[in-house]
Amino acid sequence: MSSVTSGETAAHPRTTPADLREAMSRFATGVIVLSVGGDNIHAMTANAFSSVSLTPPTVLCCVSHSAVMHKAIMSEGRFGVSVLGAEHESLARHFADKKRPLGAEQFDGLAWEPGPLTRSPLLHGALAWLECELATYHDSGDHSIFIGDVVSARNGSDGAGLLFLRGGFQATPPAG
Repeated sequence: MSSVTSGETAAHPRTTPADLREAMSRFATGVIVLSVGGDNIHAMTANAFSSVSLTPPTVLCCVSHSAVMHKAIMSEGRFGVSVLGAEHESLARHFADKKRPLGAEQFDGLAWEPGPLTRSPLLHGALAWLECELATYHDSGDHSIFIGDVVSARNGSDGAGLLFLRGGFQATPPAG
């Protein structure tokens, strides 16, 4: 007698985290730095980010329950987004490094300013910036899906975008 878990058949074994990671590595995503200001100042690189609705303007980001960012968003109830350009790979790597300093110290030597509405750190030179108020969140597996009402959206530089594809960073093709 074989043991089969929910969603699994003998012909179709359950997908593993490694299977999903490998399949999703083929899906190109933009790269952002997600940030929170206030008493829980923090930032992290993310690519699980998307617009949800134009009316009302909303976006979503997915954050692991174990991430420092999860607690920061839950505590502050707002977040900022800096959309990274192709020249910002070093920033993406910095905010993805789990060994970097936490808190305000992780911004030492970087050009940024607090968002006027949320006080979330917004990185200079980004392609665009968003400031969001947390509208709701939903737990799904080991992550939360945070849905934010966009209270401010501004364009920055017109450069090429930074993509994440097949485990590495790439630039978008030039416009036109």
